Amino acid sequence: MMIFFQAVADTTAVADGAESLSVFEVLWKGGPVMVPIVLMSIIAVYIFVERFYTIKNAQKTPQSFMNSIRDYVVSGNIPAAKSLCEETDSPIARMVEKGIQRLGKPLKNIDVAIENVGKLELYRLEKRLHIMATISGAAPMIGFLGTVLGMIQAFFEMSNAGNNIDPGMLAGGIYQAMVTTAAGLTVGIIAFLGYNYLVTMVENVVHKMEATSVDFIDLLNEPA
Repeated sequence: MMIFFQAVADTTAVADGAESLSVFEVLWKGGPVMVPIVLMSIIAVYIFVERFYTIKNAQKTPQSFMNSIRDYVVSGNIPAAKSLCEETDSPIARMVEKGIQRLGKPLKNIDVAIENVGKLELYRLEKRLHIMATISGAAPMIGFLGTVLGMIQAFFEMSNAGNNIDPGMLAGGIYQAMVTTAAGLTVGIIAFLGYNYLVTMVENVVHKMEATSVDFIDLLNEPA
């Protein structure tokens, strides 16, 4: 986003033949409406980075995990299976651990217990994603609000000027209108792309969780 506004500032300087504006000067020209837009951009970046690493870590279940669980369960070494689950920090390991804790009970109860843990893990993975979705929709709307306010200011200046309209008098309002629109759309697009990328990552984890749940239930259904 900062690179985008630096380009805007450089373009403005070339077009006007004036001294160049810094990124912060360009943002300042947008007026008070820029405050919530900048805050939303910071929040969106923080959530994306935090959720990205959280979800990425949730995907790091070793390939040999289920093979080891299968060997332990088949051989009756349940304590070793529990220990492996405790040592593996992932949603899949916590689901399997809950299923192991329910061994000896009806398969339906085990399946429900695993499913409940899966729902809790999904809730943890999706934490704060709704905020990014809100920002992706709200930022452009706030930007358009700034545009409307800027145009109102411009027309107000025109009304007060009467027949002595000076383009310089209108520049401030129009500048505010353009900057807030660009800022709102930029933040909204980035938040939207980031949100969808994180949702895709969550879906991949969920698919692995579902596949592991089926494998574990199938393991318990195998004849001794």
